Amino acid sequence: MTLEPLILKMISYDHGSPERIQHFLKVHSFAKTIAVSEHLDEKTLFITEAAAIVHDIGIRLCLEKYGDGNGKLQEKEGPALAEQMLSELGFEKDVIERVSFLVGHHHTYTGIDGLDYQILVEADFLVNLFEGNTDTAHIRTTYDNIFRTETGKKICREMFGL
Repeated sequence: MTLEPLILKMISYDHGSPERIQHFLKVHSFAKTIAVSEHLDEKTLFITEAAAIVHDIGIRLCLEKYGDGNGKLQEKEGPALAEQMLSELGFEKDVIERVSFLVGHHHTYTGIDGLDYQILVEADFLVNLFEGNTDTAHIRTTYDNIFRTETGKKICREMFGL
């Protein structure tokens, strides 16, 4: 199975929101780069990439339902939407379960229980720090407290000139 159908389905899902589409594509690219460079096995790489593609799937519903797309609301609403989309595309049950877990925890930075989770968090931060025009002091604090993979740390240092 390839991930292109999932990417295309997410583009359709986020129609009219180029910023969300650009965001998940960038997070996916960083997640894949980090995961490959950290030598993840094929299945964990696949899960990491799929999670990166759908990690913010809950934003649209949260904005409609609550008028707010904050991270905790995304974690609440996103897993069921991810499960539905992945099921429709024929993903394996164990992959769906892990991706849904990651979607439901990608804004929780304690209890990170695997490289797939760590890499998703790092990739999302790489994009969010840039998109939010974050100041260098905050980037440094995030680097010190969040980044654990050698590849993620290297990208963060080089991208932000730390």
